[in-house]
Amino acid sequence: MRLEEIQKALREEKLDGWLFFDHHHRDSIAYRVLQFTAGSIVSRRWFYFVPAQGEPRRLVHKIEAETLRELPGEQRLYAGWKELLEGIGTTLGGAKKIAMQYSPDCAIPYVAMVDAGTVELVRGLGVEIVTSANLVQFFEARWNQQQLEDHLEAGRRVDATRAAAFQRVSDALRRGERITEWQVKQFILDQFRSHGLFTDHGPDIAVNANSSNPHYDPQEDHCSEIHRGDHLLMDMWAKLDKPEGVYYDITWIGFCGQEVPSANHNIFNIVKDARNKAIRRVEDAVASGAELRGYQVDDAAREHIEVAGYGSYFFHRTGHSIGTDVHGTGANMDNLETHDVRKVIPWTCFSIEPGIYLPEFGVRSEVDVFVDEQRARVTGEAQERIVLV
Repeated sequence: MRLEEIQKALREEKLDGWLFFDHHHRDSIAYRVLQFTAGSIVSRRWFYFVPAQGEPRRLVHKIEAETLRELPGEQRLYAGWKELLEGIGTTLGGAKKIAMQYSPDCAIPYVAMVDAGTVELVRGLGVEIVTSANLVQFFEARWNQQQLEDHLEAGRRVDATRAAAFQRVSDALRRGERITEWQVKQFILDQFRSHGLFTDHGPDIAVNANSSNPHYDPQEDHCSEIHRGDHLLMDMWAKLDKPEGVYYDITWIGFCGQEVPSANHNIFNIVKDARNKAIRRVEDAVASGAELRGYQVDDAAREHIEVAGYGSYFFHRTGHSIGTDVHGTGANMDNLETHDVRKVIPWTCFSIEPGIYLPEFGVRSEVDVFVDEQRARVTGEAQERIVLV
């Protein structure tokens, strides 16, 4: 367990401690942050308190006394609910302000793992509870050097697959062959496997009105054919097929013809410029050492689209954290679905992917941005013009 690192982070956040709680393995974050496996079944509640200073304290049920055996600290046992209440108070040891996996108004659902009743119980002891969201991303969302290298390599392979997929559609149209969204999806998945890549679902291949559904997922019996004159969106994500691999996630736009219609061209440029404004917002903040929060990046992209008159057609956040899961536990670039006040911290990665979704077609332009202590950078190719397929 990384006790010293956790306690240092608690002192920086000016907290008295971090109270971890679980019942029936509801909070996977707790096990990952504390880096342990339960020593018994978890059919009873356990609490583990890490103070900003001093030794941690454990509270477990008498019939599951081995649950927290891997973790340091003195242990207290309980059986009845009165012993539980007394035990929580003793475990907290007079702490007044603590973190838990809680999010005010459920603004950040990814960390809202503690039920309302348990929050009420702890507050009833006179304790102030704040969200652990910033702490969680510090321990969950930061990459190491090897993960960055793996991400860059995954990006090279995914970018090559994306180019090959557009070429596959082009070849089929030129030869007059029938080709569907589903077939392109299977082509990409075959390419991923042959290039040592893994994805848990997707990709999203969508033409025309289908591309206006950001989570469209073509199926063999429910997909569209791709024809000349079609607008084509490709959204794909994958990671190296290895432990602790991290994802690379992109969206590109194509048009099946020799000249892009002006309407498609106009919408693409608005989205592209919104993407670039959000990127610059991150780059400028990191270069100057200024504090940056997720909602501010969303504001940079969304304002541009709203000024252009398409605000109501951009109905998702600007970006999401990226890690070993394609949607990670770090700060999201979001001031629409949630007001994400988490800091953008070094050694994290996230997507920037504004979109405009009209009834006839949708446009999204997605890149990944990695931040370290000195700079922010787009980690792969950024689309500057619509691909002519």
